[in-house]
Amino acid sequence: MTPSKDSGNDGPQTVRQLRLVVEAEDYEAALAFYRDALGLPEQAAFSGGDGARVVILDAGRATLEIANPAQKRMIDDVEVGRQVAPKIRVAFEVDDARATTERLLSAGADEVAPPTVTPWQSLNARFDAPAGLHISVFEELRALEERESLDGFGTEDRS
Repeated sequence: MTPSKDSGNDGPQTVRQLRLVVEAEDYEAALAFYRDALGLPEQAAFSGGDGARVVILDAGRATLEIANPAQKRMIDDVEVGRQVAPKIRVAFEVDDARATTERLLSAGADEVAPPTVTPWQSLNARFDAPAGLHISVFEELRALEERESLDGFGTEDRS
């Protein structure tokens, strides 16, 4: 793998937003957790007949991280020490992983692993959170340019 900022796509970008839609049995608890405790600002909210409600929370920049099974196992081993994550885990970059961990625990998250420094130089914590999500919060400890020189860090070579 070699570091590269080129997307490898010569055509126009067609995706404008990644929106993760999650059904929450306890809508109020999920809203209090993700909006109020985690701090995702409310962008829009809609309601309909029969008590239908949805809120769209702004999570900043979105990325889609695709990992093969070996990488998923390695991440679980580094961050938690055992295999725990389902096929989908939602990760939120925060400014202060330790303070966010305390807020999320107070808001009802179940801690899976405390803040842990990873080989890719981020401070990651894991939780089982409302709406049945397995989540990470992470704080980058080094700039991207600094991390690019670390063993195993880079981008897929598309040439």
